[in-house]
Amino acid sequence: MKIMSLIGAVSLVAAAMPVVAQNSYPGKNPHTVIVVPDSSVQHAADVGKRAHTNHLILMRTDASPNASSGPTGNTPATIYPVYGVTPGGGGTIAIVDAYDYPTASNDLHVFSLATGLPDCTTENGCLKIVWPGSTKPRGNCGWNQEAALDIQWAHAMAPNAKIVLVEAKTNSNADLYAAVDYATTQVLAGPGGKGEVSMSWGGAEYSTEASSDFHFAHSGVVYFASSGDTGGATIYPSASPNVVAAGGTSLNRNADKSFKSETGWSGSGGGASKYEPIPSFQSGVAGVSATKRSIPDFSFDADPNTGVSVYDSTRCQGISGWLVFGGTSVSSPALAGIVNSAGHFYPDSATELRTMYQSISYPTNFYDVLTGTAGGNTAKAGYDFVTGIGSSRGFVGK
Repeated sequence: MKIMSLIGAVSLVAAAMPVVAQNSYPGKNPHTVIVVPDSSVQHAADVGKRAHTNHLILMRTDASPNASSGPTGNTPATIYPVYGVTPGGGGTIAIVDAYDYPTASNDLHVFSLATGLPDCTTENGCLKIVWPGSTKPRGNCGWNQEAALDIQWAHAMAPNAKIVLVEAKTNSNADLYAAVDYATTQVLAGPGGKGEVSMSWGGAEYSTEASSDFHFAHSGVVYFASSGDTGGATIYPSASPNVVAAGGTSLNRNADKSFKSETGWSGSGGGASKYEPIPSFQSGVAGVSATKRSIPDFSFDADPNTGVSVYDSTRCQGISGWLVFGGTSVSSPALAGIVNSAGHFYPDSATELRTMYQSISYPTNFYDVLTGTAGGNTAKAGYDFVTGIGSSRGFVGK
């Protein structure tokens, strides 16, 4: 996709919004741009060493991003009917991100009240914020945005689950994997000792990645990860056979805003893994690679043009408040929340994935996304590298 400077976009509207030094590209609708935060940019030197976030932000160029006093993107109420979700949940969803997010409890409180969800704060015990080691990490506003998205949409899809935000010291793979291990102990120690871990970050695959797969294989925990925001590309840890890889779709609505259809999102990461062999749960599935792990597994709305509402009070590169987020960073916590609300709590990721692939039934359990392209991949009947087996419907097979 073509990236342009947001400064140039802003100059077209005589500085109607703050100038932010981020990359962007045009949105689907006039007067919108898709902002790529600095934390979502992968650099060549990061491969195998550091991870990036997978969120994007839809912004208007004809009004201040802080002009809205409430949500302007999709909310839990507009999403539930699409995916057949009856909000519930239990146990624990652990969100792993890097750096400290100091306004997490306040922002989740504001989001919950504005969207009609049960309140969730550190004060009432619904939210817990922890970090491995004895020192609180320093802040990073791009990763704060990521954490805001993650905790709010995990809570949205499973409002009765406890949410634990695990803050890694940095975005290095070593620190993030240590945080995943810590998150595992938090899930197992949580109410009922069961739940999910969501990771909305990743990086380009690297030759020794399989040696890290053990971080995502623990009894009592199902792991989720974003498939990335570059169509036709694969990232790790979503390429791990021990992780549910979350891809992206676009929501299409009728004039009255009712759901019409889903198409594959152009940024949905996917393809055959470069290094991970085909896992048993994909064996015999039409459309997957014959020899390698295929990504993603299933999908959720990730197109920023049809994005979700998030509240982040921490100003980051010129923006704060109510924002509209996209990227497969939306998919991972949302799908973790759907699986949590399903209430089956399978013993590990392998069982979750095996159940999912053996329960494909269109359109009752999954929605078969038939159109859309991402990179060189094309959505089609059955499994494809854009949306996996499709998007979720109801709770059977989750």
